[in-house]
Amino acid sequence: MKILITGGAGFIGSHLCDSLLERGHFVICVDNLLTGDIKNIKHHLKEKRFEFLKHDIVKPLKLPGKLDYILNFASPASPVDYLNYPLETLDVGSAGTKNMLELARKKKARFVQASTSEVYGDPNISPQQESYYGNVNPVGPRSVYDEAKRFSEAITSAYAREKLVDSRIIRIFNTYGPRMGLDDGRVVPNFVKQAITGQALTIYGDGSQTRSFCYVSDLVEGIYKFMYSKVTGPINLGNPKELKIIDFANVIIKMTGSRSKITYKPLPADDPKQRCPDISRARKELNWEPKVGLEEGMKNTIDWFRK
Repeated sequence: MKILITGGAGFIGSHLCDSLLERGHFVICVDNLLTGDIKNIKHHLKEKRFEFLKHDIVKPLKLPGKLDYILNFASPASPVDYLNYPLETLDVGSAGTKNMLELARKKKARFVQASTSEVYGDPNISPQQESYYGNVNPVGPRSVYDEAKRFSEAITSAYAREKLVDSRIIRIFNTYGPRMGLDDGRVVPNFVKQAITGQALTIYGDGSQTRSFCYVSDLVEGIYKFMYSKVTGPINLGNPKELKIIDFANVIIKMTGSRSKITYKPLPADDPKQRCPDISRARKELNWEPKVGLEEGMKNTIDWFRK
């Protein structure tokens, strides 16, 4: 298969490039490197079945030949990134998604849209099912990311209803692993960096808020199964094991052998109190669930950050 991945030099996108190349596919990686890093795909640059295009998908992309799949993963994804680039985040979720849908229509390629658990906002139910409409503040600071992804889901669904594109929507929950940005503001790199450098671990709020952590190789396997399935989604992909942030901080301190203490700061605006996926649909329709335990996954991640 010939597969185009937007955001392919990013954290998840680069792992997708690895997996698809290992499976024998031809991969075109498209990234404007706003938040992606060429180092993430450097090991593929001389491969015959890999092509890198530096391009901002807010502008239309013209490609010769056929395409079988477009995996649309282009977007700033961490709080630091999308708050630094609010307008770019909105642009790539709207104009960028439309441009890629148009390319999929012209090439008759299957389109896979990477959405996020953030479409559920600060949820009033837990775990979150795909049928839940969410509790989202459309004008808060986080809305640039939340609403960009909600729009990308809406336009992807519209193209599907009009029978213009064969499409899929994935809602990705907290994912971690090697190649995360050390300063991207998410809880895993924040805690690991603070622990291995002897700083106090910063908890926002009282630490009772929850997250669920899925190792990146598990997520990539779920994406691969989904893109080949007859399931259109939206479908949750994540780890249903919920963990309090205070407990996660203590796990990191223990695993790094750190003497770091814990400090507390006010909770940012609209920060979700709960985040846990209901993956019943993924289990039933994709025969997928995470396999990598937190200790194993965090060991790999901590080792990578140490280097």
